[in-house]
Amino acid sequence: MLSDEPLPSAAELLRERYARRLPSSLSELTGPAHGSVQLPLHVAWSGLTRFDLDRPRLRMSMYRTVLAEGQHDDLVTLLNPELLLSQWPVLRTLVSRAIRDVWESAFPELAAARPAAAA
Repeated sequence: MLSDEPLPSAAELLRERYARRLPSSLSELTGPAHGSVQLPLHVAWSGLTRFDLDRPRLRMSMYRTVLAEGQHDDLVTLLNPELLLSQWPVLRTLVSRAIRDVWESAFPELAAARPAAAA
Protein backbone atom coordinates (compact mmCIF):
# COMPACT_ATOMS: atom_id res chain seq x y z
CA MET A 1 0.00 0.00 0.00
CA LEU A 2 1.32 3.42 -0.93
CA SER A 3 1.50 6.15 1.66
CA ASP A 4 0.08 9.60 1.02
CA GLU A 5 2.97 11.12 2.97
CA PRO A 6 5.52 12.90 0.81
CA LEU A 7 8.96 11.38 0.65
CA PRO A 8 11.60 13.25 2.64
CA SER A 9 13.83 15.53 0.59
CA ALA A 10 17.49 14.74 -0.01
CA ALA A 11 18.40 17.58 2.37
CA GLU A 12 16.17 16.12 5.11
CA LEU A 13 17.71 12.68 4.65
CA LEU A 14 21.21 14.14 4.81
CA ARG A 15 20.44 16.09 8.00
CA GLU A 16 18.98 12.94 9.54
CA ARG A 17 22.13 10.98 8.64
CA TYR A 18 24.38 13.57 10.28
CA ALA A 19 22.11 13.87 13.33
CA ARG A 20 22.32 10.12 14.02
CA ARG A 21 26.12 10.41 14.31
CA LEU A 22 26.18 13.21 16.87
CA PRO A 23 27.59 12.77 20.36
CA SER A 24 25.14 13.41 23.19
CA SER A 25 27.16 16.46 24.28
CA LEU A 26 30.36 18.25 23.31
CA SER A 27 31.91 17.01 26.56
CA GLU A 28 31.71 13.49 25.07
CA LEU A 29 34.41 14.51 22.56
CA THR A 30 37.81 13.19 23.63
CA GLY A 31 40.03 13.97 20.66
CA PRO A 32 43.57 15.28 21.02
CA ALA A 33 44.37 19.00 21.09
CA HIS A 34 47.97 18.67 19.83
CA GLY A 35 50.16 16.34 17.83
CA SER A 36 49.68 14.25 14.74
CA VAL A 37 46.48 12.36 13.94
CA GLN A 38 46.13 9.57 11.38
CA LEU A 39 42.55 9.34 10.14
CA PRO A 40 41.11 5.88 9.57
CA LEU A 41 40.63 4.76 5.98
CA HIS A 42 36.82 4.93 6.18
CA VAL A 43 37.08 8.65 7.08
CA ALA A 44 39.87 9.74 4.71
CA TRP A 45 40.24 7.29 1.84
CA SER A 46 42.22 9.55 -0.49
CA GLY A 47 44.49 12.55 -0.28
CA LEU A 48 45.87 13.68 3.04
CA THR A 49 45.24 11.22 5.88
CA ARG A 50 47.69 12.44 8.55
CA PHE A 51 47.18 15.86 10.13
CA ASP A 52 49.32 17.96 12.46
CA LEU A 53 46.90 19.58 14.90
CA ASP A 54 49.46 22.25 15.75
CA ARG A 55 49.19 23.62 12.19
CA PRO A 56 45.92 25.60 11.93
CA ARG A 57 45.21 24.88 8.25
CA LEU A 58 45.80 21.15 8.67
CA ARG A 59 43.69 21.10 11.85
CA MET A 60 40.83 22.87 10.06
CA SER A 61 41.09 20.45 7.13
CA MET A 62 40.99 17.44 9.46
CA TYR A 63 37.95 18.75 11.34
CA ARG A 64 36.14 19.42 8.08
CA THR A 65 36.83 15.86 6.91
CA VAL A 66 35.84 14.25 10.21
CA LEU A 67 32.60 16.25 10.45
CA ALA A 68 31.65 15.23 6.91
CA GLU A 69 32.78 11.61 6.86
CA GLY A 70 33.16 10.43 10.45
CA GLN A 71 30.78 8.08 12.20
CA HIS A 72 29.78 8.61 15.84
CA ASP A 73 32.86 6.89 17.28
CA ASP A 74 35.16 8.86 14.94
CA LEU A 75 33.61 12.16 16.04
CA VAL A 76 34.04 11.24 19.70
CA THR A 77 37.65 10.04 19.45
CA LEU A 78 39.01 12.52 16.88
CA LEU A 79 37.38 15.84 17.77
CA ASN A 80 38.40 17.96 20.74
CA PRO A 81 35.61 20.08 22.26
CA GLU A 82 37.77 23.17 22.88
CA LEU A 83 39.26 23.07 19.38
CA LEU A 84 35.83 22.57 17.82
CA LEU A 85 34.41 25.57 19.69
CA SER A 86 37.37 27.83 18.93
CA GLN A 87 37.40 26.90 15.23
CA TRP A 88 33.63 26.89 14.73
CA PRO A 89 33.22 30.51 13.48
CA VAL A 90 35.42 29.66 10.47
CA LEU A 91 34.79 25.91 10.28
CA ARG A 92 31.03 26.45 9.94
CA THR A 93 31.69 28.25 6.65
CA LEU A 94 33.71 25.30 5.30
CA VAL A 95 31.20 22.51 5.95
CA SER A 96 27.89 21.84 4.25
CA ARG A 97 24.71 23.55 5.35
CA ALA A 98 23.38 20.19 6.58
CA ILE A 99 26.38 19.64 8.87
CA ARG A 100 26.28 23.23 10.12
CA ASP A 101 22.53 23.12 10.83
CA VAL A 102 22.64 19.76 12.61
CA TRP A 103 25.58 20.67 14.85
CA GLU A 104 24.28 24.16 15.70
CA SER A 105 20.79 22.81 16.44
CA ALA A 106 22.17 20.12 18.74
CA PHE A 107 24.76 22.30 20.47
CA PRO A 108 23.70 25.88 21.26
CA GLU A 109 27.26 26.66 22.32
CA LEU A 110 28.33 26.26 18.68
CA ALA A 111 25.55 28.51 17.44
CA ALA A 112 26.66 31.07 20.04
CA ALA A 113 30.25 30.84 18.71
CA ARG A 114 29.15 32.17 15.32
CA PRO A 115 30.49 35.57 14.39
CA ALA A 116 27.96 38.34 14.92
CA ALA A 117 26.07 39.39 11.80
CA ALA A 118 27.28 42.60 10.24
CA ALA A 119 25.09 45.56 11.17
